[in-house]
Amino acid sequence: MTIDEQLAYLRKGTTEIIREQELRAKLEKSAQTGKPLRVKLGADPTAPDIHLGHTVVIRKLRAFQELGHTVIFLIGDFTGLIGDPSGKSATRPQLTREEIAANAETYKRQIFKLLDPEKTEIRFNSEWMDRLGSDGFIRLAAHVTVKQILERDDFAKRLAEEKPIALHELLYPLTQAYDSVALDADVELGGTDQKFNLLMGRNVQREYGQEAQVAVIMPLLEGTDGVQKMSKSLGNYIGIDEPPAEIFGKVMSISDDLMWRYYELLTDLTPAEISGLRESTANGERHPRDVKVELAKRIVSDFHSDADAQRAEEEFNRVFRNKQAPEEIEERVVSFGDRELRHLLVELGLASSNADARELIKGGGVSVDGERVNLQTKCLISIRPDKPGYDIKVGKRRFVRVHGPA
Repeated sequence: MTIDEQLAYLRKGTTEIIREQELRAKLEKSAQTGKPLRVKLGADPTAPDIHLGHTVVIRKLRAFQELGHTVIFLIGDFTGLIGDPSGKSATRPQLTREEIAANAETYKRQIFKLLDPEKTEIRFNSEWMDRLGSDGFIRLAAHVTVKQILERDDFAKRLAEEKPIALHELLYPLTQAYDSVALDADVELGGTDQKFNLLMGRNVQREYGQEAQVAVIMPLLEGTDGVQKMSKSLGNYIGIDEPPAEIFGKVMSISDDLMWRYYELLTDLTPAEISGLRESTANGERHPRDVKVELAKRIVSDFHSDADAQRAEEEFNRVFRNKQAPEEIEERVVSFGDRELRHLLVELGLASSNADARELIKGGGVSVDGERVNLQTKCLISIRPDKPGYDIKVGKRRFVRVHGPA
């Protein structure tokens, strides 16, 4: 690619590049010298799973990798001990070293679904932060003023609302910035919530006599609800380790408008190709459902395989178009006896409480053997040796076959 073509490729889906002219200069220098850029993406292993929201920046890291640059996936095993205050209105609970190590192992396995393991550096920031020592940390802190740290929106809001800010939280942007110094990063990637930290990296690199990194800032992906950012705690996430049928079904559940956002941020289609799809859908040449099926299959293929994507589509059609039960249903064994359905839902973990089960039934979200249950009909489930069991459906995608011991 020419430099202009590379910039266009890297610009896709970004919110901001600070500064694009600096990125151009770095790309030109790389082309002239044959020395690849060092491109950094950091992630604190604060949870064991990666979801599609995380992959927005990982895909951009892959774009740099495809252009021949050195990509570094930095696992923040040291910064994870602090807890990133980005977007938080309260101090995060600190994780133990053991929790961070366990989560880091799953991260290493999951990222290689998108990145080439032979061309990816995996680094841990404890490599240099543990060696820095107390005197080194004090020298590092001397490069940043308290005023600079408190300019951060998250901190300013908490101060205005008289919410506490723990002293260790103020150190987080500083330690992330030092990572860029230790790695001599040319480019750092992050979401919009990371802008302050990425800019701090630019400042601290200058303080240490390095050329400032370029900050490539990506948008935060909305979850399946189309409103909040994708988050496991909000239940609107799509995990990349989830079964193919689950990923497919969740993608199919998003709105038609959100579909285009997912096409932009979660596929390798060019802006022109996506624009063509939108135009053909708007003028009636393509049905939105068919275009969404293509999106769902692309995403499943990225994290599983093309064959898994095809099977997921067939399963989806069987369940939702033909109203049949899926071929494979989770089986659960319970003791013999009679139970009210709402109590059984709690026992099976399909509802968090009797009240939750009641709301699910009231909303028409529960079926037994293909028949929707309502509150007017008291549903008694009899688990007996002479009965094969019951197929219970909760919501749109959860099926369980429950029976007694063999």
